[in-house]
Amino acid sequence: MTHADIAHRFVTARKTAAALVEYPGDIPEAMADSYRIQDAALDAWHQPLVGWKIARIHPDFQARHGERMAGPIFANTLKDYNGEELVYPVFTGGFAAVEAEFVLRIDHDADPEKTEYSEEEALRLCDALFAGVEVAGSPFPKINELGPTVTASDFGNNFGEILGPKLLEIDSDTTLDTVSPDALKNFKSKTEIDGQIVGEGGLFVMPGGPFQALAWLAGHLAQRGRPLKRGQLVSTGQTTGVHSIAAGQTSVITFSGIKDAQIRLRVEPLTARHTEIA
Repeated sequence: MTHADIAHRFVTARKTAAALVEYPGDIPEAMADSYRIQDAALDAWHQPLVGWKIARIHPDFQARHGERMAGPIFANTLKDYNGEELVYPVFTGGFAAVEAEFVLRIDHDADPEKTEYSEEEALRLCDALFAGVEVAGSPFPKINELGPTVTASDFGNNFGEILGPKLLEIDSDTTLDTVSPDALKNFKSKTEIDGQIVGEGGLFVMPGGPFQALAWLAGHLAQRGRPLKRGQLVSTGQTTGVHSIAAGQTSVITFSGIKDAQIRLRVEPLTARHTEIA
């Protein structure tokens, strides 16, 4: 089965809200194979690309596959949070989770020929930091159990993004010192599911913090011929953990620090009527 065949199976499952009991082909051996599958699915998805999620690869796999992976965020799965409880669909029989994330917005198009970035150069790509929630999801329930090559191959296990309030402006006066771990140590996050706290963290929970992650992503995407564009959003990595959630459950994600914010959502089963979302 070719990369395009696997991509087609994932895209079809997502569009029809159908779970996949088995991985639809041979498990990719390398991340390069995973991104070939992801790129084929991107080309078949026919939805505007509005951003990217970054995830950290489990330390057990980093020696072989690197530290980070990426997945796309599409316009029809991006939801602006307006203060009301948001209803979001998730796969029945697949995988679903919520992740508290800090989201960077890209200020200008990245140089398509530039494939290596410093933290400073990554910072200069941005104009704002937001509160956000990644709704992770896949029709394949073992998406996170079989290693990063599987996870990356299905859109990096992304199913959508909820964009919350702006927390911080980033301009020419912003330096790495002003967004360092010490300066932003009060940026905290907390995730609750059905009233129970399931995780707590902050902006620098992920090793290296958000701008090291963005530096990696900017170079990675340029190498794939998909450089970052003005206005795109980058979900920089989970801050309280990856928390599985099922239809009928509710989650409250709270951000505190310089500015406070809260995002509330309830999940429901994904059905054919959600195809405009899926």
